[in-house]
Amino acid sequence: MSLRQPGKYSHPSQETGFNVLEHEMLAEMAVSLGRAGQRAEEALAQLRGHQGDADERTRLLKATARAVHAYFIQRELCGLRRHDDVIRDLAIPKEILVRLGAM
Repeated sequence: MSLRQPGKYSHPSQETGFNVLEHEMLAEMAVSLGRAGQRAEEALAQLRGHQGDADERTRLLKATARAVHAYFIQRELCGLRRHDDVIRDLAIPKEILVRLGAM
């Protein structure tokens, strides 16, 4: 009978195919979450810096709402269900949250 160390104590060179795949999936989730967050931040910055006409602002509101919505979905796919801290940290305006149905 052979004994094997539990997964968390095994050496990285002893990883099974499943562990390698799991690590790759987690890395991809982290990268996707980072990209979605960056897009949301950029869209919010564009909206805050806008000083043009009302039609352009409406377009920016829609684009920002889509970016924030995509970020929220990506967070939920990663198991992060509460968005209160993100809303506060990114200072997401109420006019965006209303468009998402979050208020």
